[in-house]
Amino acid sequence: MIRIGVMGLGMMGVTHLDAYAKRNDCIVAAVSDKLPERLHGQQKAAGNVDGQAQGSFDLSMTRKYTEGMDLINDPDLDVIDICLPTHLHIDYALATLNSGKHLLIEKPLARTYADAKRLADAADKARGIAMTAMCLRFWPGWTHLKDAVANQTYGKCLAVHFRRMASHPGGGFYSNGDLSGGAALDLHIHDTDFAHYLFGVPKSVYTAAYSVVTNQPDHLVTHYRYETGPMVTAEGSWCMSAGFPFKMQFTANFERASLIYDFPGDNPLTLVENGKATPVPLEAGMGYDHEIGYFLNCVQSARRPERVTMQQAADTIRIVEAEVRSGRSGQIAVL
Repeated sequence: MIRIGVMGLGMMGVTHLDAYAKRNDCIVAAVSDKLPERLHGQQKAAGNVDGQAQGSFDLSMTRKYTEGMDLINDPDLDVIDICLPTHLHIDYALATLNSGKHLLIEKPLARTYADAKRLADAADKARGIAMTAMCLRFWPGWTHLKDAVANQTYGKCLAVHFRRMASHPGGGFYSNGDLSGGAALDLHIHDTDFAHYLFGVPKSVYTAAYSVVTNQPDHLVTHYRYETGPMVTAEGSWCMSAGFPFKMQFTANFERASLIYDFPGDNPLTLVENGKATPVPLEAGMGYDHEIGYFLNCVQSARRPERVTMQQAADTIRIVEAEVRSGRSGQIAVL
């Protein structure tokens, strides 16, 4: 039985707790949060995606810490799962890696590429297994796109456009671009990472962006430029008007077919082929469930993760930073 400690009981911490509660190969033995009302279940963070952060986990049987370093030092834990605000990742993740425990850490890996690279290098030398929770790499429908591109199921991929739109989540952390990185690093990074997952690090990026809520890009559109390969673009925003429904979408065009993903919805993935639109059956569950299952399997088999590595998670931040440079300068940014 793998013994888990979850650090940070905000939206993503609660989401991870929900995923662990569905499994019988692990136990959440301890949690930490600086807010007593969260630590004792009196206040529960809400999710911004249907089915996320349901708060189904019973905290009453867990050991509780107000300081994350005390959680890391708990000798009865095998895994530390860090779901803290981004700017706090570096210190707690380094401490976890140095402790010899396994590490699962929420995206983005760190606030800057420099810090993310430090973590990737430390993970290479650590005794424990480390993985960044890049949930789209495990999300039903998005995994179908990955397979279709890799296997050329519908012929060569010609173009992909990603779109992720929302109103601002509110709160001090998300409103502070120096801490959160704005929509570019906190929200849009999902689609940047998936473009990276599909086609590798682009040669350059060209981004249009503006700021509304923070001093960082809050709405951006990027063209990821590859020497050879498809046309790849992504739009991300968290500054739509209050009440705007969260949308997670992609449109992928191949030589012989097109794929359309539109979430939320009962059948979010549609295949358009030979003049006919057909819903594509998808695996049950959300990306969070599948990423945690994959990570725990890696821990059980003493195998370093391959679907997402710490260096890949760091390189995704490097791409986002190039997007921010391009958005501010109005020029192409070379990686």
